[in-house]
Amino acid sequence: MANSLQIRVSYADTDQMGMVYYGNYLTFFERGRTELLREAGLEYKVIEKRGFYFPVIYAECKYLAPAKYDDLITIETKLTELTAASITCSYTVKNGDKILVSGKTKHPFVNKLLKPVRFPQDIREILEKNLEESN
Repeated sequence: MANSLQIRVSYADTDQMGMVYYGNYLTFFERGRTELLREAGLEYKVIEKRGFYFPVIYAECKYLAPAKYDDLITIETKLTELTAASITCSYTVKNGDKILVSGKTKHPFVNKLLKPVRFPQDIREILEKNLEESN
């Protein structure tokens, strides 16, 4: 399963040159990941109420072209790796058919003490059902 989220680049997303500030792509990744999980049936706020979190332990971005103020961009998010206690998501940010940025993030599944834990069976089943092979 992949999720596509369209957003309009706001003035606040850009730097003095009118291009999206490089660090904001990680925020775009987070928005895409949140929507992917929601679409899969795992609302992040519900996961947190159960006492679990998905912190970021690894992030990478490959910048190919800039997004600019007022562009309508698409963030494509896929769940590409699942272990006993972590997920990896891959992202592609596009303007139309043009790829602007690609990247990935890795997230351990942790409890309130920030200790890695195995996924509960119900969450694991949802994640397995939505796992896609990396390209």
